[in-house]
Amino acid sequence: MTVLSDRVESAAGPARTGPAAGPRPRPRRKSAVFDAVTPLGLTARYATLLTVLVLTVGPMVWELSTSLKSPSEDVYTATPQFLPQDPTLGNYHRVAQTIPIWDFAKNSVVVAVLCVGGNIIGASAAGYALARLRFKGRRLVTGLFLATLVLPGEVTIVSQFQTIAQFGLADTLLGVALPSLIGTLNVLLMRNAFASIPDELEDAAVIDGAGVWQRIRYIGLPSVKGTLSVVSILAFIGAWDDFLWPLLVLQDPNKLTLTVGLSYLQGQFSADPRTIAAGAMIALLPILVLFAALQRHFFRGVGEGAVKG
Repeated sequence: MTVLSDRVESAAGPARTGPAAGPRPRPRRKSAVFDAVTPLGLTARYATLLTVLVLTVGPMVWELSTSLKSPSEDVYTATPQFLPQDPTLGNYHRVAQTIPIWDFAKNSVVVAVLCVGGNIIGASAAGYALARLRFKGRRLVTGLFLATLVLPGEVTIVSQFQTIAQFGLADTLLGVALPSLIGTLNVLLMRNAFASIPDELEDAAVIDGAGVWQRIRYIGLPSVKGTLSVVSILAFIGAWDDFLWPLLVLQDPNKLTLTVGLSYLQGQFSADPRTIAAGAMIALLPILVLFAALQRHFFRGVGEGAVKG
Protein backbone atom coordinates (compact mmCIF):
# COMPACT_ATOMS: atom_id res chain seq x y z
CA MET A 1 0.00 0.00 0.00
CA THR A 2 2.87 2.30 0.77
CA VAL A 3 4.48 1.57 -2.60
CA LEU A 4 1.20 2.33 -4.41
CA SER A 5 0.87 5.65 -2.56
CA ASP A 6 4.39 6.60 -3.51
CA ARG A 7 3.68 5.85 -7.18
CA VAL A 8 0.52 7.94 -7.15
CA GLU A 9 2.35 10.84 -5.54
CA SER A 10 5.22 10.61 -8.03
CA ALA A 11 2.81 10.57 -10.97
CA ALA A 12 0.88 13.54 -9.68
CA GLY A 13 4.07 15.52 -9.00
CA PRO A 14 5.40 16.95 -5.80
CA ALA A 15 2.84 18.08 -3.28
CA ARG A 16 2.45 21.84 -3.01
CA THR A 17 3.21 23.43 0.31
CA GLY A 18 2.81 26.85 1.74
CA PRO A 19 0.28 29.43 0.59
CA ALA A 20 0.12 28.00 -2.95
CA ALA A 21 -1.22 24.70 -1.58
CA GLY A 22 -4.59 26.22 -0.76
CA PRO A 23 -7.54 26.43 -3.16
CA ARG A 24 -7.15 28.76 -6.10
CA PRO A 25 -9.16 31.96 -5.93
CA ARG A 26 -12.28 31.82 -8.04
CA PRO A 27 -12.37 34.34 -10.89
CA ARG A 28 -14.74 37.21 -10.46
CA ARG A 29 -18.00 36.69 -12.25
CA LYS A 30 -19.33 39.29 -14.58
CA SER A 31 -22.43 41.21 -13.77
CA ALA A 32 -25.55 39.07 -13.97
CA VAL A 33 -27.11 41.58 -16.32
CA PHE A 34 -24.60 40.79 -19.10
CA ASP A 35 -23.83 37.16 -18.18
CA ALA A 36 -25.05 35.07 -21.11
CA VAL A 37 -25.54 32.04 -18.82
CA THR A 38 -28.36 33.58 -16.82
CA PRO A 39 -31.81 34.27 -18.28
CA LEU A 40 -31.45 37.94 -17.37
CA GLY A 41 -28.17 38.15 -19.29
CA LEU A 42 -29.65 36.50 -22.37
CA THR A 43 -32.63 38.85 -22.26
CA ALA A 44 -30.38 41.92 -21.96
CA ARG A 45 -28.15 40.86 -24.87
CA TYR A 46 -31.01 40.01 -27.19
CA ALA A 47 -32.81 43.22 -26.29
CA THR A 48 -29.68 45.22 -27.15
CA LEU A 49 -29.23 43.39 -30.44
CA LEU A 50 -32.89 43.89 -31.32
CA THR A 51 -32.65 47.62 -30.59
CA VAL A 52 -29.56 48.01 -32.78
CA LEU A 53 -31.24 45.96 -35.52
CA VAL A 54 -34.34 48.14 -35.51
CA LEU A 55 -32.33 51.38 -35.59
CA THR A 56 -29.99 50.29 -38.39
CA VAL A 57 -31.95 47.91 -40.60
CA GLY A 58 -35.44 49.26 -39.85
CA PRO A 59 -35.28 52.33 -42.16
CA MET A 60 -33.97 50.21 -45.04
CA VAL A 61 -36.75 47.65 -44.62
CA TRP A 62 -39.35 50.41 -44.42
CA GLU A 63 -37.97 51.95 -47.61
CA LEU A 64 -38.25 48.55 -49.31
CA SER A 65 -41.85 48.23 -48.15
CA THR A 66 -42.68 51.69 -49.51
CA SER A 67 -41.14 50.85 -52.88
CA LEU A 68 -43.46 47.84 -53.22
CA LYS A 69 -46.71 49.68 -52.43
CA SER A 70 -49.17 50.25 -55.24
CA PRO A 71 -50.45 53.72 -56.22
CA SER A 72 -53.82 52.91 -54.65
CA GLU A 73 -52.28 52.69 -51.17
CA ASP A 74 -52.02 55.86 -49.14
CA VAL A 75 -48.53 56.33 -47.67
CA TYR A 76 -49.44 59.57 -45.87
CA THR A 77 -51.91 58.10 -43.37
CA ALA A 78 -51.53 58.83 -39.67
CA THR A 79 -51.03 55.11 -39.01
CA PRO A 80 -49.10 53.84 -42.04
CA GLN A 81 -49.08 50.11 -42.70
CA PHE A 82 -45.74 48.36 -42.85
CA LEU A 83 -46.68 45.53 -45.22
CA PRO A 84 -48.00 46.58 -48.64
CA GLN A 85 -51.57 45.47 -49.30
CA ASP A 86 -51.04 45.02 -53.03
CA PRO A 87 -47.29 44.50 -53.66
CA THR A 88 -46.04 45.56 -57.08
CA LEU A 89 -42.77 46.10 -58.94
CA GLY A 90 -44.26 48.84 -61.06
CA ASN A 91 -42.47 51.54 -59.09
CA TYR A 92 -39.10 50.20 -60.23
CA HIS A 93 -40.28 50.24 -63.83
CA ARG A 94 -41.51 53.79 -63.33
CA VAL A 95 -38.06 54.86 -62.16
CA ALA A 96 -36.54 53.60 -65.43
CA GLN A 97 -39.22 55.48 -67.37
CA THR A 98 -38.67 58.75 -65.49
CA ILE A 99 -34.88 59.00 -65.60
CA PRO A 100 -32.10 57.16 -67.51
CA ILE A 101 -31.17 55.29 -64.36
CA TRP A 102 -28.96 52.70 -66.07
CA ASP A 103 -26.82 55.43 -67.66
CA PHE A 104 -26.49 57.11 -64.28
CA ALA A 105 -25.58 53.78 -62.70
CA LYS A 106 -22.92 53.19 -65.37
CA ASN A 107 -21.36 56.57 -64.57
CA SER A 108 -21.36 55.74 -60.87
CA VAL A 109 -19.70 52.40 -61.58
CA VAL A 110 -16.93 54.14 -63.51
CA VAL A 111 -16.28 56.58 -60.66
CA ALA A 112 -16.43 53.83 -58.04
CA VAL A 113 -14.02 51.56 -59.93
CA LEU A 114 -11.54 54.43 -60.29
CA CYS A 115 -11.75 55.23 -56.57
CA VAL A 116 -11.46 51.60 -55.46
CA GLY A 117 -8.50 50.94 -57.76
CA GLY A 118 -6.77 54.16 -56.75
CA ASN A 119 -7.16 53.44 -53.05
CA ILE A 120 -6.00 49.84 -53.33
CA ILE A 121 -2.84 50.90 -55.16
CA GLY A 122 -2.17 54.35 -53.70
CA ALA A 123 -3.24 53.68 -50.10
CA SER A 124 -1.28 50.42 -50.05
CA ALA A 125 1.90 52.09 -51.32
CA ALA A 126 1.57 55.07 -48.96
CA GLY A 127 0.65 52.89 -45.99
CA TYR A 128 3.60 50.58 -46.60
CA ALA A 129 5.99 53.52 -46.85
CA LEU A 130 4.75 54.99 -43.56
CA ALA A 131 4.87 51.65 -41.75
CA ARG A 132 7.95 49.84 -43.08
CA LEU A 133 10.32 52.32 -44.71
CA ARG A 134 12.70 54.54 -42.79
CA PHE A 135 13.04 58.11 -44.04
CA LYS A 136 13.32 61.59 -42.57
CA GLY A 137 10.04 63.23 -41.77
CA ARG A 138 8.04 59.99 -41.57
CA ARG A 139 6.41 60.93 -38.28
CA LEU A 140 5.66 64.41 -39.61
CA VAL A 141 3.92 62.95 -42.66
CA THR A 142 1.91 60.59 -40.46
CA GLY A 143 0.90 63.52 -38.29
CA LEU A 144 -0.25 65.47 -41.34
CA PHE A 145 -2.40 62.54 -42.43
CA LEU A 146 -3.96 62.45 -38.98
CA ALA A 147 -4.49 66.21 -38.99
CA THR A 148 -6.44 66.08 -42.26
CA LEU A 149 -9.00 63.79 -40.62
CA VAL A 150 -10.06 66.68 -38.39
CA LEU A 151 -11.06 68.86 -41.35
CA PRO A 152 -14.50 68.24 -42.85
CA GLY A 153 -14.67 67.77 -46.60
CA GLU A 154 -16.60 71.01 -47.11
CA VAL A 155 -13.57 73.05 -45.96
CA THR A 156 -11.43 72.00 -48.92
CA ILE A 157 -14.13 71.58 -51.54
CA VAL A 158 -13.54 75.02 -53.09
CA SER A 159 -9.80 74.45 -53.51
CA GLN A 160 -10.49 70.99 -54.91
CA PHE A 161 -12.87 72.42 -57.50
CA GLN A 162 -10.33 75.07 -58.54
CA THR A 163 -7.66 72.39 -58.91
CA ILE A 164 -9.94 70.21 -61.02
CA ALA A 165 -10.87 73.20 -63.20
CA GLN A 166 -7.21 74.14 -63.76
CA PHE A 167 -6.46 70.57 -64.82
CA GLY A 168 -9.29 70.77 -67.37
CA LEU A 169 -11.17 67.93 -65.69
CA ALA A 170 -14.35 69.81 -64.86
CA ASP A 171 -17.52 68.09 -66.06
CA THR A 172 -15.70 64.75 -66.36
CA LEU A 173 -16.00 61.50 -64.42
CA LEU A 174 -12.25 61.53 -63.83
CA GLY A 175 -12.62 64.91 -62.15
CA VAL A 176 -15.26 63.42 -59.86
CA ALA A 177 -13.03 60.50 -58.89
CA LEU A 178 -9.69 62.32 -58.62
CA PRO A 179 -10.02 63.79 -55.07
CA SER A 180 -11.01 60.36 -53.71
CA LEU A 181 -8.37 58.26 -55.47
CA ILE A 182 -6.37 58.06 -52.21
CA GLY A 183 -8.29 58.46 -48.97
CA THR A 184 -6.53 59.60 -45.80
CA LEU A 185 -8.35 57.10 -43.61
CA ASN A 186 -7.51 54.28 -46.00
CA VAL A 187 -3.82 55.18 -45.89
CA LEU A 188 -3.84 55.03 -42.08
CA LEU A 189 -5.69 51.71 -42.10
CA MET A 190 -3.11 50.21 -44.45
CA ARG A 191 -0.30 51.66 -42.35
CA ASN A 192 -1.59 49.95 -39.22
CA ALA A 193 -2.03 46.67 -41.08
CA PHE A 194 1.49 46.72 -42.52
CA ALA A 195 2.96 47.75 -39.16
CA SER A 196 1.64 44.54 -37.56
CA ILE A 197 3.73 42.32 -39.84
CA PRO A 198 6.70 40.84 -37.93
CA ASP A 199 9.98 42.60 -38.62
CA GLU A 200 11.84 39.29 -38.80
CA LEU A 201 9.93 38.30 -41.93
CA GLU A 202 10.94 41.42 -43.80
CA ASP A 203 14.49 41.22 -42.53
CA ALA A 204 14.75 37.72 -43.98
CA ALA A 205 13.38 39.00 -47.31
CA VAL A 206 15.94 41.82 -47.34
CA ILE A 207 18.73 39.34 -46.72
CA ASP A 208 17.46 37.26 -49.65
CA GLY A 209 17.74 40.36 -51.86
CA ALA A 210 14.03 41.29 -52.16
CA GLY A 211 13.36 44.89 -53.16
CA VAL A 212 10.64 47.16 -51.80
CA TRP A 213 8.06 46.28 -54.44
CA GLN A 214 8.81 42.59 -54.06
CA ARG A 215 8.27 42.81 -50.32
CA ILE A 216 4.97 44.64 -50.87
CA ARG A 217 3.76 42.09 -53.40
CA TYR A 218 4.88 38.83 -51.81
CA ILE A 219 4.85 39.67 -48.09
CA GLY A 220 2.79 42.78 -47.42
CA LEU A 221 -0.32 42.43 -49.56
CA PRO A 222 -0.96 38.71 -48.87
CA SER A 223 -0.88 39.49 -45.14
CA VAL A 224 -3.44 42.32 -45.23
CA LYS A 225 -6.22 40.96 -47.42
CA GLY A 226 -8.82 41.78 -44.79
CA THR A 227 -7.77 45.41 -44.59
CA LEU A 228 -7.80 45.63 -48.38
CA SER A 229 -11.42 44.48 -48.25
CA VAL A 230 -12.21 47.21 -45.72
CA VAL A 231 -10.51 49.82 -47.91
CA SER A 232 -12.37 48.59 -50.99
CA ILE A 233 -15.75 48.75 -49.27
CA LEU A 234 -15.12 52.19 -47.78
CA ALA A 235 -13.86 53.59 -51.09
CA PHE A 236 -16.79 52.11 -53.02
CA ILE A 237 -19.41 53.39 -50.58
CA GLY A 238 -17.81 56.84 -50.47
CA ALA A 239 -17.73 57.13 -54.27
CA TRP A 240 -21.15 55.56 -54.83
CA ASP A 241 -23.04 57.63 -52.23
CA ASP A 242 -21.32 60.97 -52.81
CA PHE A 243 -23.77 63.67 -53.81
CA LEU A 244 -22.31 67.14 -53.23
CA TRP A 245 -19.04 66.77 -55.15
CA PRO A 246 -20.54 65.25 -58.35
CA LEU A 247 -23.26 67.89 -58.21
CA LEU A 248 -20.61 70.65 -58.31
CA VAL A 249 -18.32 69.10 -60.91
CA LEU A 250 -20.77 67.67 -63.44
CA GLN A 251 -22.85 69.88 -65.73
CA ASP A 252 -23.77 67.53 -68.56
CA PRO A 253 -26.95 65.56 -67.67
CA ASN A 254 -25.58 62.54 -69.51
CA LYS A 255 -22.60 62.36 -67.13
CA LEU A 256 -24.51 62.54 -63.85
CA THR A 257 -23.91 59.86 -61.26
CA LEU A 258 -26.74 57.82 -59.79
CA THR A 259 -27.12 59.74 -56.54
CA VAL A 260 -27.39 63.05 -58.38
CA GLY A 261 -29.66 61.60 -61.05
CA LEU A 262 -32.10 60.24 -58.46
CA SER A 263 -32.82 63.80 -57.37
CA TYR A 264 -34.77 64.23 -60.64
CA LEU A 265 -37.38 61.82 -59.26
CA GLN A 266 -38.56 64.60 -56.98
CA GLY A 267 -40.19 67.26 -59.10
CA GLN A 268 -40.73 70.88 -58.19
CA PHE A 269 -44.47 70.48 -57.71
CA SER A 270 -44.98 66.74 -57.24
CA ALA A 271 -43.09 63.78 -55.81
CA ASP A 272 -44.09 60.13 -55.50
CA PRO A 273 -42.51 58.58 -52.39
CA ARG A 274 -42.98 55.10 -53.86
CA THR A 275 -40.86 55.92 -56.90
CA ILE A 276 -38.23 57.69 -54.77
CA ALA A 277 -38.05 54.66 -52.48
CA ALA A 278 -37.64 52.36 -55.48
CA GLY A 279 -34.77 54.49 -56.79
CA ALA A 280 -33.11 54.43 -53.37
CA MET A 281 -33.34 50.63 -53.25
CA ILE A 282 -31.77 50.38 -56.71
CA ALA A 283 -28.89 52.55 -55.53
CA LEU A 284 -28.50 50.46 -52.37
CA LEU A 285 -28.33 47.09 -54.14
CA PRO A 286 -24.67 47.29 -55.37
CA ILE A 287 -23.47 48.17 -51.86
CA LEU A 288 -25.25 45.16 -50.38
CA VAL A 289 -23.81 42.88 -53.06
CA LEU A 290 -20.27 44.14 -52.49
CA PHE A 291 -20.53 43.81 -48.72
CA ALA A 292 -21.99 40.30 -48.98
CA ALA A 293 -19.10 39.26 -51.23
CA LEU A 294 -16.38 40.69 -48.96
CA GLN A 295 -17.91 40.32 -45.50
CA ARG A 296 -15.73 37.32 -44.62
CA HIS A 297 -12.62 39.46 -45.06
CA PHE A 298 -14.23 42.65 -43.77
CA PHE A 299 -14.77 41.50 -40.18
CA ARG A 300 -11.16 40.49 -39.74
CA GLY A 301 -9.87 43.53 -41.56
CA VAL A 302 -8.61 46.36 -39.36
CA GLY A 303 -6.70 44.24 -36.86
CA GLU A 304 -5.17 42.04 -39.50
CA GLY A 305 -1.51 41.65 -40.29
CA ALA A 306 -0.49 38.42 -38.64
CA VAL A 307 1.44 35.94 -40.72
CA LYS A 308 -0.05 32.49 -41.15
CA GLY A 309 1.61 29.16 -41.04
